[in-house]
Amino acid sequence: MQRAALGVFGARSGQLGSWPLARLFHAGLQLLATNKELLLRLRKKTGYSFMNCKKALETFGNDFEQAEIWLHKQAQKEGWSKASKLQGRKAKEGLIGVLQEGNMAVMVEVNCETDFVARNARFHQLVQQVAAGIMVHHQDSGKQLTTYVKRCLKAEDLSQLRTVPEGRLLSDQVALAIGKLGENMVLRRAAWVAVPAGCYIGSYVHGSLPTGAPSLIKVALGKYGALVICEALANSLGTSLVDMGRKLGQHVVGMAPLSLGTLDDEPGGDTETKMLAQSFLLDPNLSLGQYVQHHGISVLDFVRFECGEDIELPGAQESREEDGIPLLASPPA
Repeated sequence: MQRAALGVFGARSGQLGSWPLARLFHAGLQLLATNKELLLRLRKKTGYSFMNCKKALETFGNDFEQAEIWLHKQAQKEGWSKASKLQGRKAKEGLIGVLQEGNMAVMVEVNCETDFVARNARFHQLVQQVAAGIMVHHQDSGKQLTTYVKRCLKAEDLSQLRTVPEGRLLSDQVALAIGKLGENMVLRRAAWVAVPAGCYIGSYVHGSLPTGAPSLIKVALGKYGALVICEALANSLGTSLVDMGRKLGQHVVGMAPLSLGTLDDEPGGDTETKMLAQSFLLDPNLSLGQYVQHHGISVLDFVRFECGEDIELPGAQESREEDGIPLLASPPA
């Protein structure tokens, strides 16, 4: 028996004398290393805890794809459960996100409970996904336009749109974020605008934050945002439209106009709410109407969001300009 034992384990304690057993031993070490590599990869890709990732890999025999699918399903269940429990909690913090692509722009407001979560990279990613989902949903509507279009969307409209490229409902994506971050979150509102040739969209986001994580989607994040729809007139040559759009967006954020007004309106004082009659934020000696007229720009419409502001949200609306008259645009002058 002793000789037989030596034949298996070798003459010295701990020495592997049998090649099949040696290969099995090393294969086991390699399997353990592979499991650790899969665990780290799954943790990095999904963001779920090591314990949950380990459980998923064990459940599905180290099948990475099945483990990932299972993790998402479990997180979705837990997220919706937590979302229903937190539903009544006030969510007044959050972010405004602005995304521009070509002749289209999207502005969204997503709310959470605390500024701490609003600065979290996962929350930033949620705002990016919402903005991208709205943009893709409307991409065909922005083609071959003869007038500008503005659409306002509220929570129930947004919840039925889908993320890109996963195709997950935005309401499900919010539930996932709630499950991970532990706060109530709300898709509050959004605006999508598109313009024809000869027009452009100015934008500005105040209180800008770094996105916190690399992303192919260039969404500007902050606490205030503005989109300004403009037309470049014949005498606008030499005017930087991008710079002009940013300045007009700054004015809308800073001066908070309630309506557009007309160039015939007399310049008003500090309480003026008509945009074109307000003193221009960056040059109070001129009204905004005088400033844009001098630079060959015509302002057609605007949208302003302030995170957490108390307003009566409109239903889903669409605005168009027909014969120079905005329909369902800014509040009437």
